[in-house]
Amino acid sequence: MRAGVFLGAATAIAAIPAIALVILLATARVAPGPGLAALAATVLAALGLAAMVARDLHLLAETLRHAALETGTEPSPAAATPRLVPMERVALAIERLARNLAFRAAEVGRLLRANEAIIEALPDPLLVLGEDRQARRTNAAARAAFGADIPAVLRHPGMRAAIDRAFATGTGQTVELSLPVPVAREVHAAVIPMDPPLPDGARAILVLSDRSHERAVERMRSDFIANASHELRTPLASLIGFVDTLLGPAADDPPAQRRFLPIMAEQAARMNRLIDDLLSLSRIELNEHQPPADRVDLAALAAKVVAAFEPAAKARKVTLDLRATEGLPEVIADADQVAQVLQNLIDNALKYGRDGGHVQVGLAQAPSGGRWPARPGVLMTVGDDGPGIAKQHVPRLTERFYRIDAGRSRKAGGTGLGLAIVKHIVNRHRGVLGIESDEGKGAVFSVWLPAGDK
Repeated sequence: MRAGVFLGAATAIAAIPAIALVILLATARVAPGPGLAALAATVLAALGLAAMVARDLHLLAETLRHAALETGTEPSPAAATPRLVPMERVALAIERLARNLAFRAAEVGRLLRANEAIIEALPDPLLVLGEDRQARRTNAAARAAFGADIPAVLRHPGMRAAIDRAFATGTGQTVELSLPVPVAREVHAAVIPMDPPLPDGARAILVLSDRSHERAVERMRSDFIANASHELRTPLASLIGFVDTLLGPAADDPPAQRRFLPIMAEQAARMNRLIDDLLSLSRIELNEHQPPADRVDLAALAAKVVAAFEPAAKARKVTLDLRATEGLPEVIADADQVAQVLQNLIDNALKYGRDGGHVQVGLAQAPSGGRWPARPGVLMTVGDDGPGIAKQHVPRLTERFYRIDAGRSRKAGGTGLGLAIVKHIVNRHRGVLGIESDEGKGAVFSVWLPAGDK
């Protein structure tokens, strides 16, 4: 290539003078000696000048190649400077242009990194969608909120319809959705098309604003008022009646007072338990969409809970045992809430089991697959040998205030909220609650919790 440039330049430089000299020699207008000497000098001068042009063109090509490959803000200078003044000026202009381009490229890189950092730090989940409606990029909030369930979120019919409308019309679309995965939550989704698309094929931005907390607060207020007014009406009416009696006919009747006051204390205690359980349930529902992140030694926690129930078990002559498999992994959990789950299940087993019976608390590594999730987990079970539960009641046991035998439940001090609390805590932990029972053969309540990585 360089030889071709050299020969082409030499031919172009020497062609006209050489042709002129040949014509002059042919017409005898120039003596042969001087004419041939002039022709030789012309050819030699053309070859020298062509060599300089070829060298300078080669240096310019190398300068351009270095400029194209350079990524820093200060491009490296050329190995040598062209000798011809015009070529030197062109080389200097190329270096200045390369320096400006490198600076601008570095500035663009800094802006892109700043944009990425801003997107990554946004508190709301953000997804960048491609032409195929799939996520090209996600920020930290999206990965934390949805994890591996992002494709399932994008397949939601309402979400899919909003994305299709945004792509078809080229205008932003918003939609309110109830997403079932990875846990039920209310979100406000905004799809923002990008015109033109990004070089990597990104076509739209999807922003998901979690409104679960606001909706939960609204439901909590209305549910608390409705439940409290319904459940507190009976004990409150009883208390008012007894107070009226003690202030009226029984004002000077000590035997009646001794009979009524324990009943009043029992009704007041029932109201207190109802309020405590309603508040506890409301707090749990308020944060149900936020999974816990702590690691808990379930065996040590269960041992403390079981030990606290030993006096109650002895009062009913019930044998309370804890069996835990060795080497259990830690679970991703809120220790206080898991303790509350175990307390509610043991309390139910003692209240509704038989006197002199047996309550078994078990901890073991969960089998993979089947009714339990395939990923590693720990299975916590509480079983009794009481009268059991009829099958038609099992699906409704976790409903608020659902009681199989309302009279027996109230007599035992139950509020009808214990298993509802258990269900919502298990949901927050991304766990699974299982209930098995046969009439006359007792009941077994099982809770699967995800294991933490060791």
